[in-house]
Amino acid sequence: MAYRYPLRKESHMTFSEPRPSDDRALAVLRFATLLLFFQHPLAKFLHVPAVPSLAHVELLSLLGVAGLLEIVCGLLLLAGFHGRAAAFILSGEMAFAYFIGHAPRGFFPALNGGEPAALYCFVFLYLSWAGCGAWSIDGLNRNEAGEKRLPRRMFITTK
Repeated sequence: MAYRYPLRKESHMTFSEPRPSDDRALAVLRFATLLLFFQHPLAKFLHVPAVPSLAHVELLSLLGVAGLLEIVCGLLLLAGFHGRAAAFILSGEMAFAYFIGHAPRGFFPALNGGEPAALYCFVFLYLSWAGCGAWSIDGLNRNEAGEKRLPRRMFITTK
């Protein structure tokens, strides 16, 4: 006869309450990702670092529009202003970049050079779900319980 473990109320998996350090770790993930990510639009438009394949990017080409999206949404995400929407757009852009630029060269990301695009895609998708964390403009609009504050309205009353 097999041994049965005693059933206890504490034996099921529980989720702990979010801690303030979770928000700070999320912000560090956001900053580190964007520090690496901003190399791409800088290489496209300012040629720093100098990448030979990105030497002549026209503004209205596919790479130029991608660079504009990377700059605008990257700055919004860096500031944490409408960060979830910006991260979702960047996630979609990186998925598009993977399937247009890397997937035709082979199935495996390690062989087709698509590891950074796939990783950025999923990190930005996570940030679009989890939010920007601490040190963001969106975070300033939340109270201690994490609930969104209502906008302050000015009421004019006459007596």
